[in-house]
Amino acid sequence: MYEGLMVSVSGVRGRVGEALTPEIVATFAAGFGAWAIARGGSRTVVVGRDSRVSGPMFHRATLAGLQSVGCTVIDVGLAPTPTIQMAVEHHHAAGGLAITASHNPIEWNALKFIGPSGLFLDGAEGAAMRHVVESGFARATWDALGDVHHDPDAIARHIDRVLALPFLDVERIRKRRFRVALDCARGAGGAIMPALLERLGCEVTAINLETDGRFPRPPEPVAANLGDLERLVLRAKAEIGFATDPDVDRLALVSDAGVAIGEDWTLALAARLVLRYRPGPVVANLSTSRIVDDVAGEAGTRVIRAPVGEVNVAVRMRAEGAAIGGEGNGGVILSEVHLGRDAPIGVALVLQMLLEDNVPLSRTVAQYPRYAIVKDKLDRPNVPLDAVYDSLRRGFPDADADTQDGLRLSWRDRWVHVRPSGTEPIVRVIAEAPTEADARDLVARSRTPLDALR
Repeated sequence: MYEGLMVSVSGVRGRVGEALTPEIVATFAAGFGAWAIARGGSRTVVVGRDSRVSGPMFHRATLAGLQSVGCTVIDVGLAPTPTIQMAVEHHHAAGGLAITASHNPIEWNALKFIGPSGLFLDGAEGAAMRHVVESGFARATWDALGDVHHDPDAIARHIDRVLALPFLDVERIRKRRFRVALDCARGAGGAIMPALLERLGCEVTAINLETDGRFPRPPEPVAANLGDLERLVLRAKAEIGFATDPDVDRLALVSDAGVAIGEDWTLALAARLVLRYRPGPVVANLSTSRIVDDVAGEAGTRVIRAPVGEVNVAVRMRAEGAAIGGEGNGGVILSEVHLGRDAPIGVALVLQMLLEDNVPLSRTVAQYPRYAIVKDKLDRPNVPLDAVYDSLRRGFPDADADTQDGLRLSWRDRWVHVRPSGTEPIVRVIAEAPTEADARDLVARSRTPLDALR
């Protein structure tokens, strides 16, 4: 229906001025509002955005779309995605819309759909909402248009919720005066991270706090993109470096040695702390590092795997009574705050772990097995991938196969995951093994049937 637009469980996204226009955004916003109202209960919808240059334009289009179907809008303005999710819960809203393309490059933007629970829409909800958009819906008359109310306190409430965690000793952290380096990539992190770290008594040296969306580095906080933060940690003699993506649901770490340790470590270290206080399994997606399994095993618990996508992990966490969950992209989910990826939660948990352990982060990381992750991608072929999966299962007959989300083949000390992306028109091939050579070999062998389709 909309050529070039990525429509998935993650929302609706596209390149600004190409697939994604104000008309498209207003239509989806109005359709979402009509769908939310039809479900009964509240007519209230929460709206917020990250710092992208196109954000203010799409923000206005979103407000207009919602008003046009009679929604009462609570506008939290520029805010992290987890802040928007929590505001949906706080206001008992019918849902929420986050205007953000998360880690996508600067030319992208998106509309993410949040249900009344504060979770992103699941597959069935998303399909029902899209049906409303595609089949048409009634607009409000002049005397039934929705109005807009502003909520300036959403970020402050978010910080308060994080600091109220029962296993967080805020006073001791404050007295410790951690030296912290921070890189917010000119995303929405500048609106929350300095304030959180100030409340935690940290001495902060920061770069890229401006919330203008002009990303100075690729916005995804993978190790290869964090050279400036690595150098800042060394220059400032910081004990840790924190990096966020534009909408602040992902957190990456740089150790005291000035080394970006990889975004998979964020969930592992957060789990290491939480499992000291809470029983239960850890839920992680199928593309998350085995280091999470090592940490969970150390605590006498297990990891349950879910399909990639925040809502998939969150729903599984709720069903399993998980102690903590998240994704290997730096996303930490803790139900005491809310069931969504949340970089501020990750910051607080990692600082509490450093406080309790009283050893440098580099030494903590060194005590665990080391794995190499290789992430590859290629254009998605215009044919079903079932034949690819069948070929891979025949090629690796000794592997355990998981077909929840594409195909994940795993062994005792390595795995490979092949799946179509939900946010870009590509197929991702991710492998992990004890050495980079082994991981690259897994990727290369897994790409072979895909390359044959191109």
